Amino acid sequence: MPVATLTWETDALRLIDQTQLPEELVFMDCRDVETVAEAIESLRVRGAPAIGVAAAYGVVVGAQEAIAGGGDVVAGIRKAVERLRKTRPTAVNLFWALDRMTRVLDSVASEAPETILATLLNEANTVFEEDRQTCRAIGRNGAVLLGQKATVLTHCNAGGLATADYGTALAVVYAAVEEGKQVAVYADETRPLLQGSRLTAWELQQSNVDVTVICDNMAGTVLRQKGVDCVIVGADRIAANGDAANKIGTYGLAILAREHNVPFYVAAPLSTIDMSLPDGDGIPIEERKPEEITNGMGKLTAPKGVRVFNPAFDVTPNPLITAIVTEKGVARAPFDKQFKEWLA
Repeated sequence: MPVATLTWETDALRLIDQTQLPEELVFMDCRDVETVAEAIESLRVRGAPAIGVAAAYGVVVGAQEAIAGGGDVVAGIRKAVERLRKTRPTAVNLFWALDRMTRVLDSVASEAPETILATLLNEANTVFEEDRQTCRAIGRNGAVLLGQKATVLTHCNAGGLATADYGTALAVVYAAVEEGKQVAVYADETRPLLQGSRLTAWELQQSNVDVTVICDNMAGTVLRQKGVDCVIVGADRIAANGDAANKIGTYGLAILAREHNVPFYVAAPLSTIDMSLPDGDGIPIEERKPEEITNGMGKLTAPKGVRVFNPAFDVTPNPLITAIVTEKGVARAPFDKQFKEWLA
């Protein structure tokens, strides 16, 4: 990534406000938990890995607030954790990071406030660095799936803007380019909030990767006419059997890929795999406000008062998934067997 999606700056979590892209590159500093929570809820920071990293630093912000406010510091931090838990329900990385930070808090709860803060910051920095290394490993493992010349179709944004480094799905693209391969990307615009056209196209352009934006309903034609070699998407939660939740529209794209005999790959870190859920039916699907559809880009595009159904994610059943790329390697069906081996 030409710019960092999120960083820790002395006493604040600094984020790119992704709601302003591609028109303007704006950074925001989060110095209180409510600002971090609002940034996650409003998609100023988004993408499962980035949400997890932001939540980890959000706990550090909560510790700073608790110390400054006096009183029971540990109780104040736990309150911050609970606020962050309520931001978005689907991305399991959020809860994975908060559980991890809570375990660290429990281990130092009897220590001085300054020690608690330093320990939490060290853990959040570790989460950040691990995500960077994970992105690189996903990229290396996935790049072998692409030929010397490859055309890739992707949906939503699973690049540097969604992680601490250069992505999950787009990590495969970046790694392949770094290896000298010629890669061209078709980016679904990704209705209703256009993460593909606003974010994926922006970061690929910034990185000098060949990218073409298409409307979501053009994917079938592109798969039929443009010699697409594979579809690569990210994921916000993967069930034990390999069913994968990703941005709404992914399921339909997987069906189109199968119809056109195009491999469909999911790229995600192991922290996205939720072994507590046997299949995708148990994945909670966030439903967002209707205005994202009726007034998404600031202009009324549907009649006032019309009913709206706006799920943020859908679940792609595992038979439609050719392989799942993680930092440990490439898994193919039966996915649960490989997941158990990796997570043992």
